[in-house]
Amino acid sequence: MEAMDIVEANYIKEIIAKGLRDDGRKAMDYRNIKVTKGVLGNAEGSAQVELGMTKVLAGVKLSIEEPMDDTPNLGNFMVSAELLPLASENYETGPPSPESIELARVVDRGIRAGNCIDLESLLIEEGKVWTVFADIYVLNYDGNLFDAASIAVMSALADTKVPKVENGEAKREERSAKLKLNNIVSSCTFGKFNNTILLDTNASEEKAMDGRITIATDGKAIRAIQKGLKGGFFKNEIEDAMNIALEKHEFLKGVITGE
Repeated sequence: MEAMDIVEANYIKEIIAKGLRDDGRKAMDYRNIKVTKGVLGNAEGSAQVELGMTKVLAGVKLSIEEPMDDTPNLGNFMVSAELLPLASENYETGPPSPESIELARVVDRGIRAGNCIDLESLLIEEGKVWTVFADIYVLNYDGNLFDAASIAVMSALADTKVPKVENGEAKREERSAKLKLNNIVSSCTFGKFNNTILLDTNASEEKAMDGRITIATDGKAIRAIQKGLKGGFFKNEIEDAMNIALEKHEFLKGVITGE
């Protein structure tokens, strides 16, 4: 960490210890969230999410593939993430970074564990299924990529229309049936600063963060939990975070569905 980052991190920790945040929010407040669907004309579904100054784009593409050997009647789902150099001075071109791999896996785990996509509906015929590819592109980084990316992918899936199939080939100019979703999952990411827990940390706060935990839920049950960084969480802190994630789900679900 550079000298200026250390100075900023110490300042952030000082104001958090006083019960304040640098942008004036309360501990469990989200920044403003804006979702714009259908931004990529060549994709089967897409959505751009602005979470404060963090901006994430998700695109969904469907491809006719062979099913997995152990699930011959189910379609497939895959998530990838790219941290574009234009989003932050810390991102570089090249092979996937550990950060991009973690981002994709955390988003994938929540959606998969929540049984969001009706994989049975993706069966085309024996030996042919749709594979759903969800690609995440970070356009601007200002903290909390996990929740922004989760909202973006879920919103893009909700926007997805399945191409018609003729003679085993996809007719992408004809998209009619919407991708069948069984569930809507949202995630809440919390940062720990000494004994203080904050929701939706911005980039400045993440420089001072000791630990991180992301909780995915469908409002009925906790579907996935991912721990990050070195700092630990006490049992009661995790339980409190799970309850808050459950409480926030209805709001985040409305953001995703537009209802």
